[in-house]
Amino acid sequence: MKQCSILIINCRNGACPYVQELERRGFRVTESKDWPPDDVVLDSQVVLVVVRNLDTIGMLAARMRAKPRFGRRILVALVPTVSESDRRAAIGAGFDDVMGESAGARVLIARIMRILRLRPEHRCFLPEHKHRAA
Repeated sequence: MKQCSILIINCRNGACPYVQELERRGFRVTESKDWPPDDVVLDSQVVLVVVRNLDTIGMLAARMRAKPRFGRRILVALVPTVSESDRRAAIGAGFDDVMGESAGARVLIARIMRILRLRPEHRCFLPEHKHRAA
């Protein structure tokens, strides 16, 4: 089994606020400003896309799902704000989840973990972290 991996695409200047929390939880995180080569995508169980323009979100999901060997990777959109109708449309187009950027790292991690549990075919693990007593 390999360590669970998240690919984050299109963060502002390569600085995604969730990276430290994701790594602290045990995920291996790769960041990319543009769509990376297929081998990088295939090495990740979760693809997190920061979407700036909600008008393109449906087409983006469909194009990503159509990529060779993309399969059942977990595809999550992170948007500035999301209405319930936008969320339903994006999930219908192929995203597994859509979240507003203000949701925070804990909510993002919880949602990713929930979807990972539903897809045992990913067969990845998160290293155990011992918390230090304060």
